[in-house]
Amino acid sequence: MSEITTTGMDRLLLGDNQFFGINHMSEEKARAQAIRFQDTQAIIDVIDIAYDNGIRTLMCTTHERIAEVCDHVRANPERYADYRFYPCMPYAHKYANAVTDHGMLGALKQFLPEEGLLNAALRGGKSFVKKDIEGIITLLVDAEMKMFQGLNTPVIFLQNVVVDLMLGLGFDEAFVIFDRHVRERYGAEPAYITMNLPMLLDTLDRVGIENPIVCANINEIGFRMSGGIEAYEAALRERPFRPVAMSVFASGAIPPRRALEWIHDHANVEAIVFGASSRASITSTTEIVRDLWGKEPVH
Repeated sequence: MSEITTTGMDRLLLGDNQFFGINHMSEEKARAQAIRFQDTQAIIDVIDIAYDNGIRTLMCTTHERIAEVCDHVRANPERYADYRFYPCMPYAHKYANAVTDHGMLGALKQFLPEEGLLNAALRGGKSFVKKDIEGIITLLVDAEMKMFQGLNTPVIFLQNVVVDLMLGLGFDEAFVIFDRHVRERYGAEPAYITMNLPMLLDTLDRVGIENPIVCANINEIGFRMSGGIEAYEAALRERPFRPVAMSVFASGAIPPRRALEWIHDHANVEAIVFGASSRASITSTTEIVRDLWGKEPVH
């Protein structure tokens, strides 16, 4: 099966919301999915179906279950020789649950990277004493990346829960810190998820981050597109950035072919992230993408 690629990023990325009971339209469907994917093997089965259809990238949170998926991929290097993870961090629920279960010190031990543990601890201590925000941010990134050790992570996303908070606070320096640390420590491309695309692009321009990878809700009905669909369409036409579209199906409100045709005609996106949990859904989506963009669609 041919890979669905663009220059740098695959055209289709598999997301992980469906594995952890997240559905923006239906709580009932979300609960059913959470039950189905209680067993990590069920997650791996879907990843394998997607992989066999040419989708070789998982854009994922740093949920503890993803750590088990990482273990499986590490244990089967021949099967997943060209597999890639795009980690999205932080996963806020994980920290809250860990503190509840293990206390603050136990939680820190659980998430600190093994390499340079003392260095990380000292960096964190120094951070809190000096209110050194850079040290705190880099420490948390390293903690989140621990589960991906030895795996291919060419793009690392900052989750919208942090991105949009930093936008609201006007803390522009956080983006510079994240950008520099991801490039220097991991040799990866920093990327950003946001619910307010126009505002983020303005901020990244202001701090000198050029042609960024930005993931945002992009669909024909304006579903969860803060700032309005017209502002997004203008950004997609006029702003230099690498768009990754999410919520293209608006949680099932738009039929797949119609949704993807609109993306193809109106949004010059580099990649599309979608959540799917069945062979039929994955196969039909990849077939539509090949039909619209070509067998191996590239810019």
